[in-house]
Amino acid sequence: MTDPVPPRHDPRQDWRTEGVPGGPHPAPDGWRSGRGCLVQLIVLLVVYAAFGLLYSNVRGDGTTSVDYTVFTRQLDAGNVESVYSRGSEIQGTLKRSAEVPGGGKGDTYTHFKTYKPAFADDAQLWEEITRRNVAVAAEPLTQGPGLGETLLVSLLPTVLLIAVWLFVARRMGGGTGGGLGGVLGRKPPKPVGLEPGGKRTTFADVAGIDEVEGELNDVVAFLKNPGAYRRLGAKMPRGVLLAGPPGTGKTLLARAVAGEAGVPFFSASASEFVEMIVGVGASRVRELFAEARKVAPSIVFIDEIDTIGRSRDGSGLGGHDEREQTLNQILTEMDGFSGSEGVVVVAATNRVDVLDAALTRPGRFDRVVSVVPPDRGGREAILRIHTRAMPLAADVDLPRIAASTPGMTGAELANLANEAALLAVKHGQERVTQQNFSEALEKVQLGAERPLVMPEEERRRTAYHESGHALLGMLQPGADPVRKITIVPRGRALGVTLSTPDADKYAYSEEYLRGRIIGALGGMAAEDVVFGVVTTGAENDLEQVTRIARSMVGRWGMSEKVGRLSALPADGQQPYGQSAAPRTLDVIDAEMRRIVEECYEEARSTLIGHRGQLDALALALLEHETLDEPDAYRVAGVPPTSAASER
Repeated sequence: MTDPVPPRHDPRQDWRTEGVPGGPHPAPDGWRSGRGCLVQLIVLLVVYAAFGLLYSNVRGDGTTSVDYTVFTRQLDAGNVESVYSRGSEIQGTLKRSAEVPGGGKGDTYTHFKTYKPAFADDAQLWEEITRRNVAVAAEPLTQGPGLGETLLVSLLPTVLLIAVWLFVARRMGGGTGGGLGGVLGRKPPKPVGLEPGGKRTTFADVAGIDEVEGELNDVVAFLKNPGAYRRLGAKMPRGVLLAGPPGTGKTLLARAVAGEAGVPFFSASASEFVEMIVGVGASRVRELFAEARKVAPSIVFIDEIDTIGRSRDGSGLGGHDEREQTLNQILTEMDGFSGSEGVVVVAATNRVDVLDAALTRPGRFDRVVSVVPPDRGGREAILRIHTRAMPLAADVDLPRIAASTPGMTGAELANLANEAALLAVKHGQERVTQQNFSEALEKVQLGAERPLVMPEEERRRTAYHESGHALLGMLQPGADPVRKITIVPRGRALGVTLSTPDADKYAYSEEYLRGRIIGALGGMAAEDVVFGVVTTGAENDLEQVTRIARSMVGRWGMSEKVGRLSALPADGQQPYGQSAAPRTLDVIDAEMRRIVEECYEEARSTLIGHRGQLDALALALLEHETLDEPDAYRVAGVPPTSAASER
C-alpha cells in the first residue's frame, strides 16, 4: 500500500505573511522582474543586430564581386570612373551601370570589387589606368578599425554581459528581497493581513493534537501580553521546533498560532535560503529578521529547517559552505534576541534527529514539540473539520470512518474527504454518502483500480496468494482483522489483502510482530503449497518482512544472541551497519534469517493443515473477485473478531 503524499510547501512561492489587519498584501513577484530584465536583454540584442546590419550596409552593401577579366574589359571600354586598392583587392565605380555577369535579367551593378591575380602585369595595368584618366586611391595593406567599429565590437558585448549578469542576479534573488535581490532594488518581505477570503487560521481549524495546542498556548499568551511575562521576569523561548512526520499539520499549527495571537506571520521554506553564491542565504536571513523586528510582536516560521540545519560533522565544504553560513546567521539572529522584542521563531522538520546540536540547545530552539498522527478521537475531529462545508448524507458515520483509518495523518484525512466529494460529483449526487467514503478509502489504502485482464492461470495464482495472506491473518492470535480481500488489480499490485487494527497501537509485542511476518509470508507460502513454485509477486511482502525482522533484532532487543541493545540505526538515518561492529552485523543477519525461516515454515505448515479453508477462499475470490470482512470470515469458517462481529 502506498500512502498518499501530503501537500508540501512550494519553493516557488515567495515570502508569505499573515496576521496584520488591513487585507492581503502580495509578496514581491520574482519572475515578473526577471521577465522585465529578459525583455531588456532582448532589446539590447535587437539593437546590437541593428548596429551590425547598419555597419554592413555602410561598408559593403551594393558592391558586386566580379572576375578580374570583367574589370579589365570595363577598363578597356573606358567605363571605369575610379578605383582604389588595398593589397590585391581592387574596388571601384563605373561611369554607367553594367550587367552582372551570369546574372538574371535586369541585374546590373555600378560598384564592383575584384582581386588582382599574382601573375598580372602591374605596369601594364597602371599604364592603362592612367591612359583612361581613372581616379586612383590606395589604402595601407593593414588598417586599424575606426571609432565606430571599435565601439560596436568591444563596448556592446560588454554591455550585453553586464545585462546577462543583472538578469541572472535578479533571478537568483528569488523574489525574497534578500541577498542580490535586495542589492538590485527588490523590496523586502512585508507582512500581510488576513488570508485570501478574509479568514484567519486559528486553533479552531486544527484538531486531533490537543496536547500540542496546549504547548503552543504559552506562545500565544506571550505574544498577546508580553508585559505580564516581563513583570515576573519570565522569558518566552526564542524558538519552538515542531517535529513530526509529514502531513501532521506543523505548518497549519504555526499559522494558527499567529492567527490566535493576531500578529504578523513571516513564512519561508529553508530551501529558499540556499543559493549557488555563498552569502546570499545569510543576507536573506538578516533581512527577514530585520523585517520581523519592525512589526514585533511577530512570528517567523521556517519550514523544513533540516535543509540548512543538518549536523555540521565536517563532511561539508567547511566555513565557506553556503548552508553552514546560512545556519550560522540564523543562530546569530536568535542569539541577538533580547527576550523583549516579541519575535518568536517557529520551525518545522521531519528529521529532528539530523539537526545540529547548536540549534536545539537552550536559548535557541529550546522547546521541541512533537506533532504525531492523531488518535481515533483526533481523526474524527479532523474529519468533522474537513467535511463541515460538505453536504453529508444521513448515513455518513464519521466515527466509523475514523476507526477504519488508524495511522492516517491530517493531510491524508483531508485527502480522503476530498476524494469522497469528488466521487459524489462524479456520480451526480447531491450529497456525499457513506459509500463515497468507503470507495475513497479503498482508493487511498489499496490504490486505484486498473483495467487489467489477467490470464485465468494468473488469476488463480493471485487468488491463492491473497487467500494465503488472509487466512493466516485470521488464524494468527492477536493479528489485525482482515478487512477486505480482492484480486482486482489496484495500483502496482495484482491483488490486495487489507488488514487494520481495531484500535490504535503504540507498542508491539514480539508475538504480534512474528504474526505480521507470518501473515506477510502467507502469499509466498500459499503459492509454494498449491503450485510448488513461488513468483515475483512476493517482492513487496519480502521487503516488509525484512524491515520488521531487522528492527526486531537490531533495534528492539528481541534476539537473545544480539542482546538487549540497539545495534542498528532507525530507518532513514545513518547507513546500515555504521553503528555496529562487523561481527555484530553477522549475528544480526543470522538472527534475521532464523526468524524469517521459522515464520515461513510456520506459515507453510498452517496452510497445509487448513488447505480446505484456503481453497474455499480462493474459489470465492475467483467467483466474486472481492470479499468484504464478514464474507471473508464466513467463507473461511473462522469466527470473526469481536469488532468485526459488531459490524
